[in-house]
Amino acid sequence: MSETWKVSIPCTRAEAQMLAADNLFVSSADSTPTIVASEMNAKRPDEWMIDIYCEEEPYPELIGNLLLLSPSARNADVQPRIERLANEDWVTLSQQGLEPLRAGRFHVHTSSDQPSDNPKLTNICIDAGRAFGTGHHETTMGCLQSLDQLRRSGHRFRNIADVGTGSGLLAFAAHHLWRDAKIIASDIDPVAVSVTEANAQKNAIGLGIGRSHIRLVQSNGLDHPALRQRSPFDLIIANILAGPLVALTPQIAAASGAGTVLLLAGLLSRQKAEVVRAYVREGFRLKHSRLDNEWPCLTLVKSKKYGWVRKPQREKSPLASDYFGEC
Repeated sequence: MSETWKVSIPCTRAEAQMLAADNLFVSSADSTPTIVASEMNAKRPDEWMIDIYCEEEPYPELIGNLLLLSPSARNADVQPRIERLANEDWVTLSQQGLEPLRAGRFHVHTSSDQPSDNPKLTNICIDAGRAFGTGHHETTMGCLQSLDQLRRSGHRFRNIADVGTGSGLLAFAAHHLWRDAKIIASDIDPVAVSVTEANAQKNAIGLGIGRSHIRLVQSNGLDHPALRQRSPFDLIIANILAGPLVALTPQIAAASGAGTVLLLAGLLSRQKAEVVRAYVREGFRLKHSRLDNEWPCLTLVKSKKYGWVRKPQREKSPLASDYFGEC
C-alpha cells in the first residue's frame, strides 16, 4: 500500500465550506487529494478543521495556497500540521467521524456504515472524496429537508436540474422523490462529474437521457446545449456559493418558466438579502427560508408573467375596468 500524507489546518465554518467546494489549490497535483471538512467542537460550532489526504509528500505550493485560502489561520500565524500516515487506507481514514445522518426521509451513509433497515427511510451511500457534498454540511442537509418537504406538500416535478451537483447527492434525492422525472445534473468540475457517475452506480441509479434516469454533463452554470434544450425546468436545485448564485441569475431565470420552483443554498445569512434581490428582479418570489445555524436554504417560485392586457374593445372610450393584470 502506498504511503499517505495528511495536512491539517484549523479554520472557520465558512472557510471550510469555501475550501471543500474549491479544487483550485490542488489542481497542480499529479493525483487529486481527498479533502475532508469536519466540525471540531459541538459547543463551538465555528471551529472546523480541513484535512487533506495526499499520496505524495505535500509540496510548498499546496501548503502556501492552503494558508492563502484560510484567512483565519493566516492571520493567527497558524502553520498546517503535516503527518505521514504510513500503510494507512486513506479512503477509510478520510471517512472516520462521518456518522450516518437523517435528513427528512433520507438516511445518508458511507460505504463503511450499514444502510438503515427502516422501510420508511431511503438509503443513499455517499463516500467522502474529491467532490463536495456528503450531506454532512448544513447547506446539503437543508436541501435534503426542503426536497422532502416539497414532496410531502404534494409537489410533482417531471423536469429537474441540479446545478453544481458535487457528489450527486441532491440529484439522487430528487430521483427517489420523483421517480418519473427527467433529471440532469451538472458541475463545472470534471472530477465532480466523474464522482457523481461512480456514486450513481454505487446507488443503482440509472444514467441516461430518459425518464427515471439522470443525465450528467460538465457545464459552466447552465451553459450547455443539453441544459438549454431541456429548459424550462419545473425544479432547479443550486447548492453552490453566493457569488455564483448571483452570477447565474440570468441563466437560471432563462431556464425557468411560470411556476418553476428554485432551491438555493450555499450562502450565508448575511448574503441572503443580496441573493434574494437578484432573483426577485428576475421575477421570482421567496416562498420559504430554512435556516440551519448561519446557512439558509431558500425556496423561490417564478411568478407568472405580468402586465396590462387589453380586452376586445366594445366602445370608443374603454373604461379602466377593461384592463387587468396578472401576477
